Amino acid sequence: MTLGNIRHEVGRGKSVIGIGSTVNAAIVIVAALPADLPEIETLLDAGFGPARRNRTAYRLRDRLVPDPALSFTARDGGRLVGSVQCWNIRLQTGSQAVPLTLLGPVAAAADCRGQGIGSALVRAALTAIDATIGTVPVLLIGDAPFYGRFGFSAAATAGWTLPGPIDPARVLLRGGSDLPRLGRVEAGAAARCAA
Repeated sequence: MTLGNIRHEVGRGKSVIGIGSTVNAAIVIVAALPADLPEIETLLDAGFGPARRNRTAYRLRDRLVPDPALSFTARDGGRLVGSVQCWNIRLQTGSQAVPLTLLGPVAAAADCRGQGIGSALVRAALTAIDATIGTVPVLLIGDAPFYGRFGFSAAATAGWTLPGPIDPARVLLRGGSDLPRLGRVEAGAAARCAA
């Protein structure tokens, strides 16, 4: 089953992107709002369990707020059926701090998985990243077979450390092929200006 009428509405009512068709419901991707955070947390607990907060990616996000210009929700009517959040982090290499954007978590409601919601959310986030901060590399922790189609690879990250255990094959980067091969990924500033 493919996702029927996914519309991407940046800022609650602007550009529209449609994909696929067989589901009758309209799924709308909109900018995430602070008021969405309790629903997003419930969705993430359902999808990943409460122990998700012990994962390395959560250590990177600890005490940060998601970047509102780069984070999105998917809604079927009023129901939250998916979300993606992005965070400002950095690669620390000695005295140099290189800005990165951390993409994730990406989640879809259990009864909506396999319908393209996750892919549509990733595309929405990457489109917003490209439009607002341009060449800042995007990091995520995830499965290369899924994220590779969006330009992510572990080729440049093997020498990077993170604040916890991680399979290096899951530390994926989009852009930044000229970044240092050694460094420590850590939480970045709470806000970043457009490049």
